[in-house]
Amino acid sequence: MKQIILSSLLALTAILLAPGIAQAQLLPQYQTRELDRIVAVVEDQVVLESELDQAVNTVKQQFQADPSKLPPEATLRKQVLDRLILQKLQVQRAHDMGIRVTQDEVNNAIAGIAQQNGLSPDQMREALAQQGMSMGAFQQQLADQILVQKLRQQVLQQKVHVTDAEIENMLSSPGFQAGEVHLAHITINVPQGADADDIAHAQKTAEEVEQALQSGMDFNAAAIRYSQAPDALEGGDLGWRSLSEMPPNFADVIGSMKAGQVTPPLRDPGGFHIIKLIASRDAGPTVVTEYHARHISVKPDALTTDAQAKAKVENLRREIVSGKAKFADVARTESDDDTTANQGGDMGWFPLDGWGQAVAEQVQQLKDGEISQPFKAGGSWHILERLGQREQDRTMEARREKARQAIENRKSEDVYNNFLRELRAQAYVDIRIDGADDSGADKAP
Repeated sequence: MKQIILSSLLALTAILLAPGIAQAQLLPQYQTRELDRIVAVVEDQVVLESELDQAVNTVKQQFQADPSKLPPEATLRKQVLDRLILQKLQVQRAHDMGIRVTQDEVNNAIAGIAQQNGLSPDQMREALAQQGMSMGAFQQQLADQILVQKLRQQVLQQKVHVTDAEIENMLSSPGFQAGEVHLAHITINVPQGADADDIAHAQKTAEEVEQALQSGMDFNAAAIRYSQAPDALEGGDLGWRSLSEMPPNFADVIGSMKAGQVTPPLRDPGGFHIIKLIASRDAGPTVVTEYHARHISVKPDALTTDAQAKAKVENLRREIVSGKAKFADVARTESDDDTTANQGGDMGWFPLDGWGQAVAEQVQQLKDGEISQPFKAGGSWHILERLGQREQDRTMEARREKARQAIENRKSEDVYNNFLRELRAQAYVDIRIDGADDSGADKAP
């Protein structure tokens, strides 16, 4: 049970943060202990030693199966501390910008984790208790993660835009047409305003890491130990992406590699990067299963309780199934969904995820012409009739969407990483761990 919740926490962090963007570690539960030492001052907040200890222990639990991949204790503590500092700075900036998280948003996130793992609320509390964590602390962690994601969205919304011309250029580029690659990376940062000595030192470190890899060191272990990127503790995994998302000089090198090969240190304005090609795949056709359905929605309000809304939907279903009323007629007069009621509840043709998880589950279970039992989604009670199913070739639409996402991801990564660097550089941070610095990474042998 303990490992299930830990995995859910990590999965939630991955959903909230886009590939290649700094991933802030979930904050640990704050446990009171005597003489709890301050290990860092972050603006007007502090990081306690107990916070750091528990965050480090959380990382160690992730690597229980292979603890040899972890860096030395001192390096690990510096890496985790840097994550905690960055998390606090983002949360503070979000509050300063007036960004807020509602209790409903937190509750929905918790419900999603519980549902994913097949846990009841009581089982969820029990699993958290096994980690020494209260539900209140867990809620605060999720609230901070959602807050950081909202901050990221707001920053990117102001600065990241994709034009039709950019999409057309991407579609015609050789890198995009070549398919997708699964990459991992190790980054050695060059600080802002770096002089020649700083650059030379970073290059020397990158070359030493390259030598360690050539001597047989596992790439993921090297990323965890030496990379200064925020995703170091995830082994530097960048996931699947188009070559067109990479800088042209990087794409040219990666495009000629075979799976398993590693680049020499590559330079960009942010530092030196060593990249491993894990796998590649062709851009094949995209065939999508689509469904046609119609529904009736009843929403609780000030005059209608949740139980009454459910009872009304149950009664409407009985009238339709018995033949006393037609689905479309009932939808026009009784459904609270303004977008479909006038069309007799018709939802049109849509992909499986087009109307959300709850509808997807129902439409998959039904046969054409069948009507679902009442189910709840988006705060309303629904019944749904499946009308049809078809396979559609959506290759062109999918390629265009992938191109848009590739451009957006590339821009977003640059913009938000620059935002984080500026946020960190401008902040008052006093680290009180002996030997700690801002690098967040060990030195190569």
